[in-house]
Amino acid sequence: MVGAGPAGLAAAARLQQTGVQTVVLERSYAVGSSWRSHYDRLHLHTSRRLSGLPGLPIDRREGRWVSRDGVVRYLERYARHHRLDVRPGVEVLRVERTDGGWRLLTEEGDVRARAVVVATGFNRDPFLPAWPGRESFTGRLMHSADYRNSPPFRDRDVLVIGTGNSGAEIAVDLVEGGARDVMISVRTPPNILRRDLGGVPSQAIGIMVRRLPVPAIDRVASVAQRLTVGDLTRFGMPAPAEGLGTRAGRDSIPILDVGLIRLLKKRRVQVVPAV
Repeated sequence: MVGAGPAGLAAAARLQQTGVQTVVLERSYAVGSSWRSHYDRLHLHTSRRLSGLPGLPIDRREGRWVSRDGVVRYLERYARHHRLDVRPGVEVLRVERTDGGWRLLTEEGDVRARAVVVATGFNRDPFLPAWPGRESFTGRLMHSADYRNSPPFRDRDVLVIGTGNSGAEIAVDLVEGGARDVMISVRTPPNILRRDLGGVPSQAIGIMVRRLPVPAIDRVASVAQRLTVGDLTRFGMPAPAEGLGTRAGRDSIPILDVGLIRLLKKRRVQVVPAV
């Protein structure tokens, strides 16, 4: 197993339960390295009951919406609970096929295995586009992976590029932390839902309707958005061109709101076009 994030730990636990001896190689110093470096205010947008890995629920003491640090505690507990053989500080440099299996080249020596599962994730390498003028820009330019909290941006103008859940939550964090003018750049207008509807997590409602035809999911989501979010075009946020179900089929998840709707309506966050 290459990678000791949630996917790698869960796969290793399942394999061990079926009698397959599994070693987890992790290039960082501990499990869940990506979670350890996320911004301070991050909480799961999915409820605790529906966010645990196979074989161990998240402890109730972590609350309904688990914090970044709570996720790290859970992943550490998960590895201990399943007695996983996690080897931190071992980076896989190359994987080669051999007779009857695979050889993994690491700085700590070679590791041989009958099978290899790569669980390194698709967000491990931050990407900053090569925008014209980037080299001569005199302000601070950073990826969201490097954002921790709002104090460095107090009384400053900040543009957040992208309306995924991270961009939306960072924009809220900046406003609440005292940034002067906060703008959010929108390329593809997002579908936005409340994190919960009448006390029921939106994730749970999504699970209940996921077997419906996509057009029906689009209609259900549209009604929910109209009743609970309202018309955000009056506040600068363009309406999405496609329904939530249609876009989810292309792995484009909606924003589960933790404050952006309120700040858009108060005009504390200004929407601008794509860079």
